Amino acid sequence: MEKKRKKSAKAFKKAQKVIPGGVNSPARAFSAVEMEPIFIDKGKGAYLYDIDGNQYLDYVNSWGPMILGYNPPQVIKKLKKQLKKGTSFGAPTEVETEIAELIVDFYPAVDKVRMVNSGTEATMSAIRLARGYTGRDKIIKLEGCYHGHGDSLLVDAGSGVATLGIKGSPGVTENTAKETIVVPYNDQKAVEKVFAEYGSEIAGLILEPVTGNMGVIAPEAGYLEFLREITNKNGALLIFDEVMTGFRLARGGAQELYDIEPDISTFGKIIGGGMPVGAYAGKEEIMDYIAPAGPIYQAGTLSGNPMAMQAGLATLKELKNKKIYSKLEAKAEKLEKGFKKNIKEFNFPAYFNRVGSMFTLFFTAKKVENYQDVKKCDQQLFASYFKEMIEAGVYLPPSQFEANFISLALSEEDLDKTIEANYQALKKLKAGL
Repeated sequence: MEKKRKKSAKAFKKAQKVIPGGVNSPARAFSAVEMEPIFIDKGKGAYLYDIDGNQYLDYVNSWGPMILGYNPPQVIKKLKKQLKKGTSFGAPTEVETEIAELIVDFYPAVDKVRMVNSGTEATMSAIRLARGYTGRDKIIKLEGCYHGHGDSLLVDAGSGVATLGIKGSPGVTENTAKETIVVPYNDQKAVEKVFAEYGSEIAGLILEPVTGNMGVIAPEAGYLEFLREITNKNGALLIFDEVMTGFRLARGGAQELYDIEPDISTFGKIIGGGMPVGAYAGKEEIMDYIAPAGPIYQAGTLSGNPMAMQAGLATLKELKNKKIYSKLEAKAEKLEKGFKKNIKEFNFPAYFNRVGSMFTLFFTAKKVENYQDVKKCDQQLFASYFKEMIEAGVYLPPSQFEANFISLALSEEDLDKTIEANYQALKKLKAGL
């Protein structure tokens, strides 16, 4: 029976009159799955509830940060306490130092941290820092990696840019775009060719070490080591965008998982515990180029906002317990086995990729290793699958080009329900192929 969403439909119609496209981020639009957005009322544990009263098992996790589930008591307690003191001061607070100390403790590549308000702000600032520190202009980015909506990084990006079929974006000047060189993910020869031609002009190379914004794709064996070596050799900085993977794939993110130390790291999502936040971080020598310690200017009135810092600190303190990651791995492994069993049973044209508690079900029968592989996926089939899962009460990212996230709040019963919903969806779709 189809779920009733009359209130969501009415809310969307109202929103379209005063908000471009009716949403405040394109990733929330359901156009790629031929639906209207579902308006959410609340979250609790592993579940979301829409304004029509429908309940959904959630694998979006607010696009990553809800690693503990919705409304964990330790986070809510901190927020309530801070709320009584004040929501923002535009002045230093001790909690900013506390959370920075935890990040430094978790990440060997980090000596100092600068807080900002979003992942986009973090990557924009990291790029400026790389250029200012090296005195060079060009940046290499990886095809399909999305680093927020900063002008330099929208070329051939993933996430909503890919979903909406936008190549770059109007409003980004030609000169800005020229300073960004795009190469395929997992392609060493392409990187070698760019450095051979532009080596002395390249300020840095930025990538999602494990991609999430074109779906989950892991680096091939030796790929990250190669990037570390070639950037060192050419005096360029290696920038890991760990806005999504930081504190999620492991306590020390992808750099712990693959034992690679970048020059600059960017963070977001989990370090705000669900509140708006971002950060960029690195070795002291590099970070001290940032004002007021150095000449590179970056500022933000709400940076280090005490509400976001308290929520983030409460979350990171929970993640000090490494058993959390073994629990997440067990949940993810169970889901992977269930999905793969279903795919095999129906000989369904789908490929499952997973790293830690992030996964993507790609609607292609071939192995997915880069953006070109992702673009060959059957988006119409994904849209049909998405609708089946929504009707079964399972909330997924409304795009083939996104990662799914597993939270600690998911129970064994929740996982069984998800695997069964996947089974029934594939069974129905296979019959129609």
